[in-house]
Amino acid sequence: MTKDRKLMIAEWILDIVLIIIVSFIYYLNKPIQTPRVLYIPKGSINQIISHLHKNTYDISKLDSYMLRIIGSPQSGWIDMGDTINTKADFLYKLTKAKAALQNVTLIPGETTYIFLQQLSENLGLDFNTLEEEFLKQSPIQEGILVPNTYKIPIGITEKELISLLLKLSIKRMKEYSYKVFGTYNEKKWFQYLSIASVIQKESANNEEMPLVSSVVYNRLKKGMKLQMDGSLNYGKYSHLKVTPSRIRNDKSLYNTYIHKGVPKIPICNVSFEAIRAAIFPAKTNYLYFMKSKKGVHDFTCNYSTHIRNIQNATK
Repeated sequence: MTKDRKLMIAEWILDIVLIIIVSFIYYLNKPIQTPRVLYIPKGSINQIISHLHKNTYDISKLDSYMLRIIGSPQSGWIDMGDTINTKADFLYKLTKAKAALQNVTLIPGETTYIFLQQLSENLGLDFNTLEEEFLKQSPIQEGILVPNTYKIPIGITEKELISLLLKLSIKRMKEYSYKVFGTYNEKKWFQYLSIASVIQKESANNEEMPLVSSVVYNRLKKGMKLQMDGSLNYGKYSHLKVTPSRIRNDKSLYNTYIHKGVPKIPICNVSFEAIRAAIFPAKTNYLYFMKSKKGVHDFTCNYSTHIRNIQNATK
């Protein structure tokens, strides 16, 4: 082989190497758009790459090989920092940039309106957008969220947050329904949520819940109005004292002094203890209850006794 021939081959190989290097640099600098925080499920590198690809991110088989060099991706919420990163930054952050989490607690009996205000204040999110997303994504206007302490990634959007909360809550509700009934009937379940919300608002503690539930069912059976103050602690009125004026002037379907039956939409978000009480009420003849000075309720099936209980509590 002549010297010129060898030189030509060497130049040809060098050109190929340079093309590969330039192409690789170009590939690593391609922009990729993601949310500020990104959820990565547990799994192998190939499973994670497949998950990202299915969610329309510009990820290829080549990225799985590069991740094996960089390191294993983390599972959970990843802080991408920006919504647009280079491919190199994106892959690096998958392995290193764990998102900061903030605990947010939804207490039993709280309304979604108040909880969304809490989320807005704690996470710096827009309340109106949270409310719009909730009404858009939720199968019911109230009562669908499971009271719990949630670990929320800082930087999540309003849409993503509502989606996350609904996904976790509906999953747990379905699990509980299957545990109790062996199936999940959404319409029937929402009816129990409505009853449970009345129980949640009226009960002084978990032990009272089956008794309060029995009063609800006994009054319904007799065609009596529920006439329960707690039904008026809906939405933004969650923590406001129910006054005679509210009872007279509130024309909403939540007013059980005006309307018969249980409100069609739950009053608040409820605990599983309240749901269980709604499904399994105590067997009593009670029709009335009044909170005593001890902070718990006195139950009775007799109206005259109920009046005495009111007098004793208000002395």
